[in-house]
Amino acid sequence: MDVSPAMRTRFALTDSHIRRALDQLSQDHAPIQVALSQVGYPAPRRRDHSFGSLARIIIGQQLSTKAAATITQRVEAAAGAELTPSSVQSLSPEVLREAGLSRQKIAYLQALSEAVTSNALPLRELPRLSDDEIESAITGVKGLGRWSAHMYMMFALGRPDVWPSGDLAVRVGFGRIMAWSERPDEKKVIARGAVFSPHRSALALLCWHFYSEAPL
Repeated sequence: MDVSPAMRTRFALTDSHIRRALDQLSQDHAPIQVALSQVGYPAPRRRDHSFGSLARIIIGQQLSTKAAATITQRVEAAAGAELTPSSVQSLSPEVLREAGLSRQKIAYLQALSEAVTSNALPLRELPRLSDDEIESAITGVKGLGRWSAHMYMMFALGRPDVWPSGDLAVRVGFGRIMAWSERPDEKKVIARGAVFSPHRSALALLCWHFYSEAPL
């Protein structure tokens, strides 16, 4: 989906936007109305638009929230509190290993540092790009796939129509909201989620919220 230049530079996924978007969806889709009545509105989430936010996404891949926070704190302490391309490049693999990173994630962090330094990943330009262009730029970095791109697009750039179908909790939450008897696969979630555009970021937040808060 393309957007105007003004929209590309504005963080749109605010609390007021989330509420308006879900109110609008609930008018046309009864399952959304029921879900909101059960768990209420999800809280907004926001990260800095920065190298550090992308680095934290890599560090947190396939880890629990607690484990990711612990390792991130260790890496930040080793880097001098701020994660930048230069601070990461200054750390030896041995130091990063001692902080708790796997060899694979060390390689991913190094690849991210090189991509931002060389402008292969034009970090400053991302807010002015379309959603498709941002996803392509981020996934062009080793270790950053569609899920990582979607998390960054939603929480660092505030894009309002991101649909992170690769996230298990989104798929499960969406299936529960829609009252499906079986857990949907990603293909089904992509297809059935299309009707909720241009408010799929707000819906994804509701799916996460429903996944964790709705009674089973």
